[in-house]
Amino acid sequence: MIDIRRAILDALPKHLLLDLEDRLRAEALKAHEVVRKELPLNPKRSREAEGQIRFRLQEEGYEEVVQLHGGHLLVDGVMLGTDLKVFQPFARFAGPELGVILGFAAMPERRKIPAKNMSRAAGVTLNVHLQPSLLADEKSPRPTDIFALFLTARDRARTGMIEEIAIGVIGSNYKDFIFYESLEKFLGGYAADPVVPDGPAGPDDGGKVVKLRRTRKLFVPPEAQPDTDTEDGTAG
Repeated sequence: MIDIRRAILDALPKHLLLDLEDRLRAEALKAHEVVRKELPLNPKRSREAEGQIRFRLQEEGYEEVVQLHGGHLLVDGVMLGTDLKVFQPFARFAGPELGVILGFAAMPERRKIPAKNMSRAAGVTLNVHLQPSLLADEKSPRPTDIFALFLTARDRARTGMIEEIAIGVIGSNYKDFIFYESLEKFLGGYAADPVVPDGPAGPDDGGKVVKLRRTRKLFVPPEAQPDTDTEDGTAG
């Protein structure tokens, strides 16, 4: 039996998930601020507008981040070997044994399955419909791939906030999660990076040198990064 959790941990880089968390939380807050400052709507329409803007901002943020971390977006939005069209960005990450097709979806509330649409319906039927003979490289889905979702649930009590972020796998009948774990718990599955001082090994170190773990850096989208050119147009 496939260990779904292990397969996803092996295929998805830890820093991909950390950067997705940072970006999607930021986009949720941005959507709230846009509606609050720019759209004079009544409360009901404000909530609806915020939800639509939040999802589009998060979807675009997801697409940018997965590519920065080596994810391969499905070519032409079609599941190879099928006539199933995908209208949302799905990215493939190759693991040592199994690949993962990672999508993004918003849950109505934590642990509630996201609404079924054509893209997700195509994703959950991945293992049934793909033909191995059509798959040539690591960018293409394979019949043993797992379709997983990076999930967010808005905070109903605090506008502009996210209540929960999770990793989920929906069964092929699209009736329930066959795997679901909060991102915080899921990240605990990655092996901790060793932390020992830099520098040459001492006499009691057995000749081993291990570098310090990198400090986590928040994701900064390209358009928000500082300009490195000088005033005269030459690189500094």
